[in-house]
Amino acid sequence: MSFLNFLFRGPINSDTIEELNAEDYRKAISDGRVQLVDVRTSREFASRHIKGAQNIDYFQQSAFKATFSKMDKDKPVYLYCQSGNRSQKAARKLVDMGFRAVYDLKGGYRTWKY
Repeated sequence: MSFLNFLFRGPINSDTIEELNAEDYRKAISDGRVQLVDVRTSREFASRHIKGAQNIDYFQQSAFKATFSKMDKDKPVYLYCQSGNRSQKAARKLVDMGFRAVYDLKGGYRTWKY
């Protein structure tokens, strides 16, 4: 990424990060063969989460980076948090780490009705 791209990029790189509404997100993860990650805290995750999700706490940055560095960067990653804020930040970090396709649950877990 060039310096100018870094300075002027928008909030989401639409070529790499896509926000999905809850219904489209549910359809996309339904086969269970995706990298589904809840970036909330372990306490939030323990209270309720999407079935099949792995918990990687965004606030634990060293563990966050270490865990994602072991994941397949060519396989899509589906992220969510409580409201969509942390997962958007996490998505940007993943793009910077070389992930090619990142999907974010628009509005976060609070929009999840399934």
